[in-house]
Amino acid sequence: MQPNVLIADDHSMIRKGIKLILQTDLGVADVSEATSCVELMSELLKKDHTHLILDIILSDGTSLEVIPNIRKIYPDLHIMIFSMLNRAVYGEALKQYQIHHYLEKTSTEAETITFLSNFIQNDHLHPSSVKAPDSPANPFVTLSARELEVLHYLLKGHGTKEISSVLNLRMNTVSTLKNRIFEKTETRNLKDLMQLATLYNVNY
Repeated sequence: MQPNVLIADDHSMIRKGIKLILQTDLGVADVSEATSCVELMSELLKKDHTHLILDIILSDGTSLEVIPNIRKIYPDLHIMIFSMLNRAVYGEALKQYQIHHYLEKTSTEAETITFLSNFIQNDHLHPSSVKAPDSPANPFVTLSARELEVLHYLLKGHGTKEISSVLNLRMNTVSTLKNRIFEKTETRNLKDLMQLATLYNVNY
C-alpha cells in the first residue's frame, strides 16, 4: 500500500518544506495539508491516510486536544510529531497514545530526511543522529498530556473559567490540574511558571 500522508501544521512554509521532502526525496505522491484541529479532523474523514505528521500547536488550539479521538477513530494511523516544543517534555506524555516518533524542528535537513524516511517505512527505531532527550531533571517531563493541555492555556494567560470552557472540563477539574502543575514544577505562581517554561523551551 502506498503511503497517504497528512501534514498538520499552521505554518505554510513548514508544510511546503515537509511536502517537498516527502515528494522529492522519499517518492511519496499523495500528501494532504491541514492548518488547524478542525481542518485536521475534516481531512482525516476525506480519505484513508496511512501517516500523520503533526505539530502540537495548531491555529485553533493544541493537537493534544484531538489526539485521543484520533487514536480511537483511527487506531492504525501512524503519527509523528514535528514541533518546536521540547521532545523530552511532550514526547513522554504522547507515548500513552502510542506516538513514539517525535522530531524537533531544530533538527538539520539531513536528520529530518532520515527521520521521515524511517517514519514512512514504519520503522519504530529513531535514527541515532537525533539528539537524545534532555535530562530527567526537567520538571515538565512529569506532566501528563491533560496537564500539558492546561499548561498551554495557562501560559497564554487564560483563567480557570476560560480553560474550563475551551477544554470542556469542570472548573474544579481545571483547578486541580493547575495545582498539580504548580506542584510538579515546584512553582508558586504563573510568573514563576512562565519563566521556568521559557528556560526549558516549553513554548505556547
